[in-house]
Amino acid sequence: MSEEAENSGGGSLKSILIGLASTIALGVGGFVTKQLTGEGDEPAPQATTAAAPVINITQQQQQAAPAAGGKTVIIKEKEVAAPAAAPAPKKKTEKEALQEEPKW
Repeated sequence: MSEEAENSGGGSLKSILIGLASTIALGVGGFVTKQLTGEGDEPAPQATTAAAPVINITQQQQQAAPAAGGKTVIIKEKEVAAPAAAPAPKKKTEKEALQEEPKW
């Protein structure tokens, strides 16, 4: 307890001064470094955009009307009936499921 009583008054002022001095030193060091390296002096380069390529697509497809007297083909598809599906198995009730032997 005697150590706490000795540092109670001056310790906080001392830590405030040390914190202030270190903050000033870091600020001055950062400013000097920025001046020496020349960082931030030149303006940011403008991005150049390349011209988009031009794509020309021409289609020469023509639909000709069928000539008079042409054949008309009609395709009729027969639907084949699928065999009757087996009825779904009866769902077991909870009571039946509990009476059944376990399947381990």
